[in-house]
Amino acid sequence: MPRILAIDYGLKRTGIAVTDPLQIIATGLTTIESPRLIDFLKKYFEKEQVEKIIIGEPKNLDDSDTHATLLVRNAIEKMRKAFPGIPVEKADERYTSKMALQAMIDMGMKKKQRRNKALVDEIAATIILQEYLQHNSG
Repeated sequence: MPRILAIDYGLKRTGIAVTDPLQIIATGLTTIESPRLIDFLKKYFEKEQVEKIIIGEPKNLDDSDTHATLLVRNAIEKMRKAFPGIPVEKADERYTSKMALQAMIDMGMKKKQRRNKALVDEIAATIILQEYLQHNSG
């Protein structure tokens, strides 16, 4: 079974998470510089089968767009052009960064480790993917 890949896209960094081949468990893969995303995905897709990309869509509490919503929409368009055979779906990413920080605290990580924004982004992508799996499991 192919994997599902999730993205927490940001201006500077992008957190990436993937499922196992059975699409049961979401695991953080890496964090990369956002301008390198398409090249990274091309290399990853050469090695792994991916059936779907889930990308976190930033929204305010009232469902209005945030300062980052347009940035994410542009990234989606680039991915759809680069990978026309792989569907890209948006997922609500509200609270994922806060949840990632809380998960880091719960894991007993020191304050210095929690300041690692790359790790926060990777964990946020993992949370987006885990929530997607929970809401879309048959």
